Formats: sequence, structure tokens, C-alpha cells
Amino acid sequence: MRDYIEQRVLEIGEYIVANNATVRQAAKHFKVSKSTVHKDVTDRLEELNPGLSASVRAVLDVNKSERHIRGGLATREKYMQYNKKQN
Repeated sequence: MRDYIEQRVLEIGEYIVANNATVRQAAKHFKVSKSTVHKDVTDRLEELNPGLSASVRAVLDVNKSERHIRGGLATREKYMQYNKKQN
């Protein structure tokens, strides 16, 4: 693995753990695709730092279990803003 990829993988892993970030937030922060972040933290990080990989997995599992709630809240907010404009 190239040095710059290793560096990115470790930085993304540390960012996710430090900020309880989602894959989407990490991708936006590091200006890479969600697919790249996912590949980095699920496959590449395991080889480089298994301990950090386990911590990242825990954060991502929590995010996955809560995503339906966040999606519902976002939809609710969207329609509340829409209704304010209509009145």
C-alpha cells in the first residue's frame, strides 16, 4: 500500500472515532468518495491498525443502527420548512 493511502486511512479512522462521524461526514471532510472511506475503514485499516479498526467499526455500527431515525428527522424537518413557506 502506498504511503499516502496509509496516511489517509489512519487519519480517516482517527477522525471517525474522535468525532463519532458517519462515512458521509468523513468523506466530505477528506474530500474523497463515500466508497473510498468505506473501503479504507473496513478493509485497509484492519491491516494497518486492528485496534483502531475495531473502534471505527463500533462507531459505524452505532451510526448504522441510528440511520433510520436520522433519516426520519431529516424528512420531518424538510416538510416543516416546506409548510412554513406555504403559510
